[in-house]
Amino acid sequence: MSFDIMIRKSLGDCSVDVAFQSDTKLVAIVGQSGVGKTTLLNCIAGLLKPDQGRITIAGTTLFDSELQFDLSPNQRDCGYVFQDSRLFPHKTVEENLRYGASRNGGKGALTLDDAVSLLDIGSLLDRKPSSLSGGETRRVAIGRALLSNPKFLLLDEPLASLDSARAERILRTVERLRDELAIPMLYVSHDEAEVARLTDTAITLD
Repeated sequence: MSFDIMIRKSLGDCSVDVAFQSDTKLVAIVGQSGVGKTTLLNCIAGLLKPDQGRITIAGTTLFDSELQFDLSPNQRDCGYVFQDSRLFPHKTVEENLRYGASRNGGKGALTLDDAVSLLDIGSLLDRKPSSLSGGETRRVAIGRALLSNPKFLLLDEPLASLDSARAERILRTVERLRDELAIPMLYVSHDEAEVARLTDTAITLD
């Protein structure tokens, strides 16, 4: 089972109540802004604690309120690509990627060269994040997350604020990740056409 998730979480005016199971490698989380998609991801990553529920991904339990079990974020082996990417502005692209690799002690299944080739970012290695386009920044952020050797990947609206050409390139990148890597992925979006292209399994929050 890739995903076995039941989460209840109240945060200000937002209340998230989600339960689903899926064997699909890529599951989309869809819904309009403000319905709690990012809150759901933050609970899964361990950045927020659910009020109640359980989180099991790829056979590993990350949280279970009944058992009072709650793995810390750094124990969850989660690759998280945030909406704002969160690259280190003072580091080059290569240094940002190497930081991701350092989190697993250099023992990841994916090497730096593998990630650079997979994401087509070889020409960007010497550049700083401030000089990158939105699409380039997202690809580097995905690379850094992958190099941490995650057991699962969270992608929070990776196409947000991109023009159609750059969005298309990121979509192709996600398709390659889906097809070539054995990593369960949760992909947040509000675009139904985008989701339909990537997966048959979508969880709608409203």
